[in-house]
Amino acid sequence: MPETNITGEEPAKAEGDEPKVRKATIRIEGPDGKGIVAAFAQLLYGHGCNIIDAEQHTDVEANRFFQRIVFDYGSMHTDRISLTKGIEEVCARFGMAHNIDWSESKKKICIFVSKYDHVIWELLLRHKAGELPCEIALIISNHEDLRPVAEDFGIRYEVFKITKETKREQEDKEIELMQSLGVSLVVLARYMQIITDEFCNSFKHSVINIHHSFLPAFIGAKPYHRAHARGVKLVGATAHYATETLDEGPIIEQDVARISHRNTVDDLLAKGRVLEREILFRAVKAHLEDRIIVYGNKCVVFGS
Repeated sequence: MPETNITGEEPAKAEGDEPKVRKATIRIEGPDGKGIVAAFAQLLYGHGCNIIDAEQHTDVEANRFFQRIVFDYGSMHTDRISLTKGIEEVCARFGMAHNIDWSESKKKICIFVSKYDHVIWELLLRHKAGELPCEIALIISNHEDLRPVAEDFGIRYEVFKITKETKREQEDKEIELMQSLGVSLVVLARYMQIITDEFCNSFKHSVINIHHSFLPAFIGAKPYHRAHARGVKLVGATAHYATETLDEGPIIEQDVARISHRNTVDDLLAKGRVLEREILFRAVKAHLEDRIIVYGNKCVVFGS
């Protein structure tokens, strides 16, 4: 029986008595059907969890349902094993695939760079400001040029010289190093090398590339030069998952800037650098926050 004071009321709880908020995220994907949202809400409620945020999307043409649920399990009165089994049972009932992130530790990322520094500066500064929920475990390059940048932020910097003859051998060394450090996301921050199929498969849907074009326009090298030659009125940047097919992986984020006949190629490059910095940051943040579901060659990206 709880203690009472002379008025018969329960004493106020001291600070720290409330259960600590512990967030986890479920992402589900599968055929659309009735009762999916209710089933997951009832399941979490039954285990004593509180839903903090939920968003869903239905691709009517593909008959696919997608949902992301962020919930607090700090007051859960069962345990993770029981809840996980419950989630698996609900998913099996509706034919859904799922992913659970308990947010126990920050994800570790590795950033690949060459000589361009505008994108890496953006990521490092935003990370320092607390805007990227991750640990930057490593920066890898094929050149020494940006080592001083890494040193300014106290981040390990490794150089792997790449030639046509050594690409696969060097990639295997890079992959081995990243796996030994627990890296789960690779960010190509204007890394001027084409990675191989083996690399992509080692980090499937976990290699984000920034392409300086509004894909699918101007795939490949020197897109701003070709855009200028074509006389386009918009230039853009695209962050996408790298796959076996060059510049054709699932698109995560895009944006554009208006241009005119007065703009030179240098003007396009300058406008593009601004776009590249912001677009890659937004894509990386969305991945780290488990806001992306990949299906086919598309991405569902839930709001921040």
